[in-house]
Amino acid sequence: MQIFLRDAAQFLPLLLQGVKFTLLVTAGSLILSTLLGLVWALMRVSGIGWLALIAKLVVNGLRGIPILVQLFYIYFVLPELGIALSALQASILGLGIAYSAYQSENFRAGIEAVDHGQIEAAQSIGMGWGMMMRRVILPQAVRIVLPPYGNIMVMMLKDSSQASTITVAELTLQGSLIASSTFKNMTVYSLVALLYLCMSLPLIGFVGWLERRFGKETRR
Repeated sequence: MQIFLRDAAQFLPLLLQGVKFTLLVTAGSLILSTLLGLVWALMRVSGIGWLALIAKLVVNGLRGIPILVQLFYIYFVLPELGIALSALQASILGLGIAYSAYQSENFRAGIEAVDHGQIEAAQSIGMGWGMMMRRVILPQAVRIVLPPYGNIMVMMLKDSSQASTITVAELTLQGSLIASSTFKNMTVYSLVALLYLCMSLPLIGFVGWLERRFGKETRR
């Protein structure tokens, strides 16, 4: 135990540098996936056939390609087309685009779960589609999508480790580098697991709180 604590004190500063990049990748890709996912969802429910078809094709295409392949494509293939991105930018873009497909399905389910009678009431008083979405549909859909949105946040935090495959020095890559140079595999990966757990537990608690709160409101 003393050896573990001594090694932990030595390795933690380096691992915490990786935590910084893990949080950057997670936050950046979460924002991007939320914005893109909302766009795809609104296109799907717009009632305009060609817009809905484009969104459906994009979402299904993104869901059918592994995240790792999307990261490799953005980081290694786009430079051949004249679009060079740093590893951090590529990881945020890749994870954000990949997860926008799952965000889209979450948002679409929330929008479609709103009582159709409220849509008819909004239309009857002359609201256009845009105003109806802003004032009637989306505020109610947010309550429905928040609990699964929290689960997506946890998944994105864990999947940010895939950024290590394109040389982003996040937590997983930092741990691998330390382990390969010190051969302290058990200590290093135990610390990596604990750090991911420390980042995930607050999010898991937040998701549970959302489910309890909005579950009660739904039953009222």
